Amino acid sequence: MFAGIVGRLLLTVAIGLCLQNTLPISAQSAPEVPTQVKELNFVFLHGMGGNSCSMQLLADFVTEQLPAFASYYERDNPDTEIRINKLIRCYPGYDDIETWAQNITSSIDEHFGDKQDLIIVGHSMGGKTALYAVAQNINNLADKTAMVVTINSPIKSLNEYYIPGGGEVVDYCRTAMLGTDEGICESVALRDSSQDGEWVSQNKHWLAFIAAEGAPLSEQFDRAGVDVWPRDMDDGAIPLSAQYSDAADVFYYGQHGHSDFGNIDGVAEVIADRTLRYIFGMPIECSVLSREGTLEHKADWLLGTDHWIDVVSAVLISSGRLEHRNKYWTRWLQWEDVLGECPTQGQRSNILITQLSLPILTSVKEVRWFNPDDPEDCRIYIRTGAAPRMTVRLDWAIYQRDLLPEGTTRSHYEVEITDGTPLAAIRQVSWVTTDPRDIRLRIWSEAQSPFRWFEAVWRTYHKESRQRQVIDKIPTKEITGGMPSN
Repeated sequence: MFAGIVGRLLLTVAIGLCLQNTLPISAQSAPEVPTQVKELNFVFLHGMGGNSCSMQLLADFVTEQLPAFASYYERDNPDTEIRINKLIRCYPGYDDIETWAQNITSSIDEHFGDKQDLIIVGHSMGGKTALYAVAQNINNLADKTAMVVTINSPIKSLNEYYIPGGGEVVDYCRTAMLGTDEGICESVALRDSSQDGEWVSQNKHWLAFIAAEGAPLSEQFDRAGVDVWPRDMDDGAIPLSAQYSDAADVFYYGQHGHSDFGNIDGVAEVIADRTLRYIFGMPIECSVLSREGTLEHKADWLLGTDHWIDVVSAVLISSGRLEHRNKYWTRWLQWEDVLGECPTQGQRSNILITQLSLPILTSVKEVRWFNPDDPEDCRIYIRTGAAPRMTVRLDWAIYQRDLLPEGTTRSHYEVEITDGTPLAAIRQVSWVTTDPRDIRLRIWSEAQSPFRWFEAVWRTYHKESRQRQVIDKIPTKEITGGMPSN
């Protein structure tokens, strides 16, 4: 029995010696292998009068969606790990842009001092200030910034836009602030940050998210029944055309209000997704100008309200002037004309008739396509009339559909009144068809008589895929141990 015990002891010792020669060194004594890390350092900036809570939902979606993007990147770059850091703080919300920029950069130095390659996401005035602070390199912020994201920011000077009753936007802002303005109204109303944005886009990256109602006088985002910008499509606070400049990569995210991203999951989710796609070099569909033009109408001298329906963004293919004079002294005359030239291919769009003669003593009785059943026949039939010794005179124009190229789809439109009298408005705007390649617009407008008028501009945009390799420009650094920051 004793011999058996000794034998088992010798066997145990032998096994132990073998394990000692084959097992690795314990974790406690093994040298730590540095991890190659790319840090995404997000700084979230609220808007005028806001607070950090307004940015929380978006920040949460960025954090929630990041692992999927990081996994995709780490698959192609197995030696690199993606980590995220976030800074979400409150700042005095009524200071001028210079003071606000100083407050933001001081906060970054204090709470994010060791971070580089910042991704600054600013809503409204926060975005405008971010562009300013980076472009002007306030406290060396440009040296530490990789890109700026603006959300419904007042990039352009708002003093160029019309408010109810006219007057200065800066005065309207001060009234709305009820004595809390500390310089913010002048910064919002008078400063054009287009050049700041241009510098950021040329030296860093600038992604602008924009949104607005569907027509200038839409009631969708009215405040207490008042449209703040009755001549412009807006988000309830900022006109659409003021939310970006040509230098930006622009993403239109729909008919949403100024702060919807802060409390609507679907909106925040889209903005987070497109921001991360942009950072990780994946294509996003930016909005690019397709066509632009002008529109004007003037009411006649008869009492009432004149209404118009126009189709724009089609291609002019034929135009001219029609004139007939009634030489008789005692009877009315009528004339029938067939006008227009047809191109070799394409489909007709719409007819524009402008009567130049007196509407009571002359008339345009009928206007239609000469062959209603053939969409490729662009000739028009016009029947006119005139009283004795009067001349009927009109201008006519024929337009043709011009679809976007195959594979290209429309993005959004902008319509704004640039000049005119009170009691003239654009009530409704819509695409003519559901075809995503058709960029024609139908515009409903009106003006009260006598002689109220307006001039407007319209723009149509299509989607263009763009890729920016922001992640590749963020350098890796070695980090030994530690856990990802939140």
